[in-house]
Amino acid sequence: MNFVVAILVILIVGYLIVKKYHAQGVLIIGGAALLLGGILLNNSPVMEKSATGSLYLDIFAQLSKNFIKTSGSLGLAIMIVSAFAKYMDHIGASNALVKLSIKPLQKLNSPYIVLALSYVVGQILNVFIPSASGLGVLLMVTVYPILVSLGVSSLAATSVIGTAACLDLGPTSGNAVLASKTAEMDAALYFANYQIPVAIVTVIVITILHYIVNKKMDAKLDTTSFNSNIENKEEEKEVPKFYAFLPIIPLLIILVFSPLTGSSIKIGVVEAMFMSITLSMIIEGIRRKAFKSTLTELKIIFNAMGNQFANVITLIVAGEFFALGLTKIGVISALIESTKSAGLGPQPMILVMTAIIVVSSILMGSGNAPFFAFAALAPAVAASVGLNPIVMLMPMQLSAGIARSVSPITAVIVAVSGISGVSPFEVVKRTAIPMLGGLLAVIISNMVFFG
Repeated sequence: MNFVVAILVILIVGYLIVKKYHAQGVLIIGGAALLLGGILLNNSPVMEKSATGSLYLDIFAQLSKNFIKTSGSLGLAIMIVSAFAKYMDHIGASNALVKLSIKPLQKLNSPYIVLALSYVVGQILNVFIPSASGLGVLLMVTVYPILVSLGVSSLAATSVIGTAACLDLGPTSGNAVLASKTAEMDAALYFANYQIPVAIVTVIVITILHYIVNKKMDAKLDTTSFNSNIENKEEEKEVPKFYAFLPIIPLLIILVFSPLTGSSIKIGVVEAMFMSITLSMIIEGIRRKAFKSTLTELKIIFNAMGNQFANVITLIVAGEFFALGLTKIGVISALIESTKSAGLGPQPMILVMTAIIVVSSILMGSGNAPFFAFAALAPAVAASVGLNPIVMLMPMQLSAGIARSVSPITAVIVAVSGISGVSPFEVVKRTAIPMLGGLLAVIISNMVFFG
């Protein structure tokens, strides 16, 4: 009965999210329904120690507890990361970094090699510009015209740019921050020791597949399809070339002052972001000789943080609340027991959890929502099969961005397709094979390196 109720709630929640109902509201209602089901069917208390004296009112107390917990270190880290990215975009530093990075590729004389390597450049830039949509738009303004002028189709250029952030790498990524926090691991260690080895293999596979797929598919296109519909209506800010290094500062600070270097000083994501924002504002104030207006631009940072709280932090809370409901009603324990009784080990469980993320990301058009919803379950599931939590969390985290890149409703695909004037459905036809290869590369390399 428990399983039937849980499946029914999951199907309803999935249907409503696909139908564009507010995800946070749907997940919270779904989580409350599951917790209520746990009380009625299992007599399972929501909290270990009741906060209200009532099993039913503890549902609201648990939601309050989730908000308090998530709004702390994790929530602040995600908010400040987004705010820094927004400020870098505002002062023109992100655009300067992209323009500097793409210059070496312009010297090559092979359109599809340049196309494939553009993905590599974009993926590296994603470490410093953690917004998939923001990076995609920047690349459409700077890289897309170059690719089309070299002779590749609009569809080819758009598909590669749309996947530039398919791996959420680095300690400035919201998903990566959540993964490291959930596994109780230092963000720099997670990036250097776990993400980088898997990412190198995955990036190579995706790069090769982008080259093969787009070259073959372009060969089948009529030459009239090889055109550029982009219109760069935005006025580019003229900034000094050294501004290209401003977005890199937080990563350098985090890596230098971390266990990786044996430093006695430890600086986390939040502190590094505040330090970098302060330095950037000082530099911007000196360059413009307008400290008053530069200081006023703190509103940009605070507004960006507020938007992240409204859109992302609430989603994490709702996701954790829903995941708790799945746990309390007994679905997760049943899944674990059925896997054990089937004689399956840790790797099949990783595949199950990753598959849930992949399907959810494609349907929801989001890499954040499904990972935020199910990340909280990973430590318990990993412990049940004797795994280090990070070995389960990493393929879940990386697969979320990969799967998002084959969804025609995801923000970055819609954004880049709109700029180039092509169909997002045609774009994901081109991203499907490279992303499938990338997904397999993540799973296999994770097993080889850490399994």
